[in-house]
Amino acid sequence: MLHLHSTLRYVILVLILIAIVKSLIGWLGKKQYTKGDNQISLFLMISVHLQLVVGLVLYFTRGWASAFSEGMGIVMKNASIREWSVEHLVAMLLAIILITVGRSKAKKGKDDVAKFKTQAIYYLLSLIIILYAMPWNRGWF
Repeated sequence: MLHLHSTLRYVILVLILIAIVKSLIGWLGKKQYTKGDNQISLFLMISVHLQLVVGLVLYFTRGWASAFSEGMGIVMKNASIREWSVEHLVAMLLAIILITVGRSKAKKGKDDVAKFKTQAIYYLLSLIIILYAMPWNRGWF
């Protein structure tokens, strides 16, 4: 499961970068929002939700959730436990929420430029959060 979770992060990074670039080009170039643009955001949303499920399985099977049995004070004082039990989880949940809300709002946009603008803003914010919370010290996989 950890290998799947680690590999899927690269799929998500590629998809979110493609979605951001296409959204910025569409927004600034006043392009038409196509079925392909919608499909990229759909694949991104499906990928982050799959990542959430895999991450939650890891969260509960690798003992990060059980760290709270010792008390919140202990968790918050230990940087490594806090990173995995609280910071990574909360940041990634926020990023997933932003991607989901951004896609939903974009679908309901009044015109194509508004759709691209909404996606670009929400996805950029999500990317910043993902890059912050990604465990860079863990290697490639």
